[in-house]
Amino acid sequence: MIVYPAIDVMDGKCVRLYKGDFGQQTTYSDSPEEVAVQFRKQGAKWLHLIDLDGARSPENRQLKVIKNIVSKSEMQVQTGGGIRSVEEVTNLLDTGVSRVIIGSLATKEPEMVKDIITSFGPDKICLAADVQSRDGDYFVAISGWQELSQIPLRSFIKDYIGVGLTHVLCTDISRDGTLEGCNVNLCNTIQEEFPEIDLQASGGVGSLNDLRQLSTAGVIVGKALYEGTFTLSEALEVVC
Repeated sequence: MIVYPAIDVMDGKCVRLYKGDFGQQTTYSDSPEEVAVQFRKQGAKWLHLIDLDGARSPENRQLKVIKNIVSKSEMQVQTGGGIRSVEEVTNLLDTGVSRVIIGSLATKEPEMVKDIITSFGPDKICLAADVQSRDGDYFVAISGWQELSQIPLRSFIKDYIGVGLTHVLCTDISRDGTLEGCNVNLCNTIQEEFPEIDLQASGGVGSLNDLRQLSTAGVIVGKALYEGTFTLSEALEVVC
């Protein structure tokens, strides 16, 4: 399992949001570049980087900050935040990142995203499925988690399998930023049902026991690291 330490960038700072709410923001560092370097020193090989400025407005995408993080950290980086076009994917890959995360666009414009996966290759793209529970199933949320689509998580994944989908990030919105525990059952079940994908579990990781219980290909860890619940070194030891 790959542990992806997470950095969310806003106004050039390293922040975390509670359940994706921009109004509930905590700033942890004025230098996301230095945070990334520290993650690398603790043994991380990958970094999960979200540009919150770009998520709100493509004109404010922090390409310079992202490029600096890639260069200084010397890690493989997957990044996203409100990707809306092929041009944005190209611009991000030009900064040196290894993988671009696409969220709402994959629900709103599936044919465009299928072409993106085909053009750039499945290993360059990760689809983000941010989900909420409704009527006993999980549905994909869009538009910064403000709107719940009619697309179940399983249908969302199945629709992209045919174009070689490899990387999927699954976030249970109700747990994101809460430290209340990852939705282990959902993530393990999806990984088992779709062995051809590398699923990254996200949302609410609050203890090393969460990591022990997960059988996914990857896991995103954010607030637990910043709050000192456990260290990245400890997390990496658990999944070795």
